[in-house]
Amino acid sequence: MAGSLIKIDEEIVTSAVSSVTLTGIDSTYDVYMLKVNNFIAATDGTDMKIRVVESGTPNSTANYDIAAKVLRSDTTFGNDRNTNDTSFDCSTAIGNDTGEAANWIFYIFNAYNSSEYTFFTQEMTMLSNSAVLIGRQGGCVFTSASQVEGIQMFAGSGNIDNGTFTLYGLAK
Repeated sequence: MAGSLIKIDEEIVTSAVSSVTLTGIDSTYDVYMLKVNNFIAATDGTDMKIRVVESGTPNSTANYDIAAKVLRSDTTFGNDRNTNDTSFDCSTAIGNDTGEAANWIFYIFNAYNSSEYTFFTQEMTMLSNSAVLIGRQGGCVFTSASQVEGIQMFAGSGNIDNGTFTLYGLAK
């Protein structure tokens, strides 16, 4: 895959912001990759959430469905699922003490195709607010046929204190 990722947009957060929006999704690429590195929220134990951006505005309609396998180092594996939510909830109680953070890779499909739903795959690893190693693998779908131009990320509570957010296109 080296050489096939084309950086589209990036934002590096080093002090508190309410959200991060990456834009630049268009018809150039069929698949996009979103990388989130070292996400730390101001509020301990909060989650990272995602919304799609259409015509410059994050969409907060109840069209977000998610299903994921949650892999935990302290107990048995579990499932996370939700339908008709107003955003994708992509984590479980992220910590903000030293060493606690979260990291994701999302692949995004059909985003700019206004006659298709937008699909995401996700892989995540984090240290929770109780220093438990947690991983997630799964998928998400925005159940509205629309033209998605960007992605907004925000903390479920409070601000984002740290993180590098990068959007790539996958060369055809």
